[in-house]
Amino acid sequence: MKKVADNRRARFDYDIAETIEAGVQLVGSEVKSCRAGQVSLAGAYVSFVSCKPVLKHMKISHYANARKDDQPAPDRDRELLLRKVELERIKSLQNQKGTSIIPLEVRAGKYIKVLLGIGRGRKRMDKRQKLKDRSVEKRLRTHGTD
Repeated sequence: MKKVADNRRARFDYDIAETIEAGVQLVGSEVKSCRAGQVSLAGAYVSFVSCKPVLKHMKISHYANARKDDQPAPDRDRELLLRKVELERIKSLQNQKGTSIIPLEVRAGKYIKVLLGIGRGRKRMDKRQKLKDRSVEKRLRTHGTD
């Protein structure tokens, strides 16, 4: 499967403990837009609406060749398709304090899949430390271990 969209900010803002792959319920023109790479995961998250997981704020642009009256709203809520065991597991993890479910990337092949990350939000100090570690590693790579 080809990676169509990536949420790089999520890996910086959260400590991802595990990942789960889920399907997404889409309309035909949305599938074509996804395969064309017209997807944005900025600010997207997963919440439960009437015991079903829903992906909120994922933006899929309108497909240029589709009929104008047939296109849904770009940032509508989209239902996630999961097995019952995965659904129960995600529900129990969501209820833990500080745990979030964040979409990490969208993959397109025969089906459109979303890679969900389950993790905890980082504090500001953790983010600063990560940036410092990254700059030290970069300096060591460029200048060597002299």
